[in-house]
Amino acid sequence: METGSAKIRIRRGPDQIPALSFNQPKFSSTPIWNSNGITFANRSIVGQAPRAIFVNTNNRIYIADRDNNTIVMWDEESDNPTKIIHGNFTQPTSIFVTLNGDIYIDDGDYKSGRVQKWSAEINNFVSVMNVSSKCYGLFVNINDTLYCSMSDRHQVVKRSLNDAVMKSNSIAAGTGTMGSASNQLINPRGIFVDVNLDLYVADVSNDRVQLFQSGKSDGTTVAGSRSVNPTIILYQPSGIILDAEKYLFIVDSGNNRIVGSGLNGFRCLVGCYGRGSQSHQLNNPFSFSFDRSGNMFVTDFGNARIQKFLLMKDSFGKLKKS
Repeated sequence: METGSAKIRIRRGPDQIPALSFNQPKFSSTPIWNSNGITFANRSIVGQAPRAIFVNTNNRIYIADRDNNTIVMWDEESDNPTKIIHGNFTQPTSIFVTLNGDIYIDDGDYKSGRVQKWSAEINNFVSVMNVSSKCYGLFVNINDTLYCSMSDRHQVVKRSLNDAVMKSNSIAAGTGTMGSASNQLINPRGIFVDVNLDLYVADVSNDRVQLFQSGKSDGTTVAGSRSVNPTIILYQPSGIILDAEKYLFIVDSGNNRIVGSGLNGFRCLVGCYGRGSQSHQLNNPFSFSFDRSGNMFVTDFGNARIQKFLLMKDSFGKLKKS
């Protein structure tokens, strides 16, 4: 049995929590998603190898099409794309959207070595960060600090977007040398920064999720076989989200599933029937995002599709009977 709660409490008061651009639903104690996913978009729309997805608090959906180097957007309840943004970037792996509609996108291949921002105000791209490898995860925290998870460099770096000049990036996690020590990473991918500025890293090749508290270089394993408390066994985790109660939700990519923690520890949520292409299966999922209603959108990389898993209504916190 896979047990162990990975709940991290927020240290701020309710009046201090800022508005966020992404959804952190409040679920009931044991939320349930329909095990059969709906194909929201297939390869004809999102290309052969979709990896990056973001759903904002207005339920606008953003997906990076790596084949055509575009950002495809859907408005709430729209079945067809409502906007396609073309850019001078190469096979983007990650994406992040801020409250004002600015889109940050990975363009860190060996030719470009940068992160670009599509500005909603000027309807154009600008470079905002220099990097030495692709960013397998992007995140902008509440202080407008941009994080890039450089898988090939075994490190997460960051820079303040408030600096007018692009200075050298500072290290957020990892030594730059692969390893399994508390201050090391191997091929990090998805990242998440909470309002306390604590950094969560999907440490892929160490099969764990590491928590780096603000200002600390040593991480704590909060999910994976080597965590302090009994917890879930992961295989190549690639994406992370915290919900409103600070429970961890993880793309367990190598096990072709999404798992989540709660009062009774971790459990499988979707993709719990092994690797495959059926509606209840996933094949090497890469990232995911919740919409405002708690539905789950998953980039099903190996099946070249985006799967939407519907949350059962009594699983959503605000609909739960008291």
